[in-house]
Amino acid sequence: MGARELGILSILLVMAVVFPASVITGGEATAVRGSRHRNAYATMMYMGTPRDYEFYVATRVMLRSLAGFAVDADLVVIASADVPLRWVHAMENEDGARVVRVENLDNPYKNQENFDKRFKLTMNKLYAWSLVDYERVVMLDADNLFLRKTDELFQCGQFCAVFINPCIFHTGLFVLEPSMKVFKDMLHELETGRKNPDGADQGFIGSYFPDLLDQPMFHPPQNGTTLEGAYRLPLGYQMDASYYYLKLRWSVPCGPNSVITFPGAAWLKPWYWWSWPVLPLGIQWHEQRRQTLGYGAEMPIVLIQSIFFLGIIALTRVARPSLSKLCYRRADKNISFILTGLKILAIWSILAAYIIPFFLIPHTVHPLLGWTLYLLGSFALSSIAVNAFLLPILPVLVPWLGIFGVLLVMACPWYPNGVVRALAVFGYAFCCAPVVWASLVKVTSCLQVSLEKENFLPRMVESAPTPGLNKLC
Repeated sequence: MGARELGILSILLVMAVVFPASVITGGEATAVRGSRHRNAYATMMYMGTPRDYEFYVATRVMLRSLAGFAVDADLVVIASADVPLRWVHAMENEDGARVVRVENLDNPYKNQENFDKRFKLTMNKLYAWSLVDYERVVMLDADNLFLRKTDELFQCGQFCAVFINPCIFHTGLFVLEPSMKVFKDMLHELETGRKNPDGADQGFIGSYFPDLLDQPMFHPPQNGTTLEGAYRLPLGYQMDASYYYLKLRWSVPCGPNSVITFPGAAWLKPWYWWSWPVLPLGIQWHEQRRQTLGYGAEMPIVLIQSIFFLGIIALTRVARPSLSKLCYRRADKNISFILTGLKILAIWSILAAYIIPFFLIPHTVHPLLGWTLYLLGSFALSSIAVNAFLLPILPVLVPWLGIFGVLLVMACPWYPNGVVRALAVFGYAFCCAPVVWASLVKVTSCLQVSLEKENFLPRMVESAPTPGLNKLC
């Protein structure tokens, strides 16, 4: 782990509690919202997915990062009517955005084969063409990470987009000239069922502008004039994060390295705490959030969970519960069933100790804080199994030590490229596998010994042949 990440960890709690608000003051945000520029950066927000809050946070971070670059444009959020009012007010009053409330556009492709339901409402992106108050609009997805000011994009033509795929342009960032004529024609095409390979905005807009691949590359005029027509944008305006992971550095020669996009798996978006160090760029997104939005919203939950996990550790140390008081057996034929059940319960309790904390931690906390809380939670829950079943602590904590080790391996900042990093992770896993297996064998054998001890399942001497009753307290 580099000195930079360790420095972030040392100041994170103080920054999140003392300075949870944005760098932009409320007065400045109001001033931005009250102004009207010729152009706009726009994004959209809608409800109905399991990740609504995460995308709300991502949208606010992107808005504040744009404001931090002092862009000469309005910040617009196209929000569906069911977006909570408190979110709307936060974006307007704290982030300086202009929120445009819209009704969800019906997606006629929602019943086609292989349709991904999480894209059901992405057709709301077409509302960008209805923002006729502006000469040009840069339409954005929430998973864009800006590295620099990109106002030169407003000099592009009626439609401009980046080809991160050799044949298909990406709709995570594109430039458009608002037009009610185009907007109404798009709605008509929706009603008539224009061919759409993926059923989402990507496929529809791609089919609406099928000839973009044949258009010239955009180069902003030095005199500041606005171009006409359609253009391909240089790859530097939509640098796919996967390009970085191969060499662990940017080497995009086409255009200025301006915007990073994360179009991969939804559960590896950069705002999730587990995205780093699995994906090296996750820490860069969270550093931008730390400097803009902060982590004040999640900190109360983090503090409560920390106290809860520490309380579990303390209680298991003091109480050391014994299951010997819970079970009384009636006949020898039942003891094997009880032992088998307790073995299964012990193994599942250890497994649950490493799974449950993952789902309890707020998804959008800083990775250093998230992994610290995860390790604390898994240690606390593992201590329950250790003390309840009289197990040795070291074999039970071998997976805990393995997770901590692989985090250090992945977070190491000195790899020359992504291939060496991947080989290091695989090599570590290969070396750890026998240790994990040996610990499992050790836990199983110790569990067998513990269950057979007289003080764990004491034999009840029966003075009469009449069968007793099972008792569970």
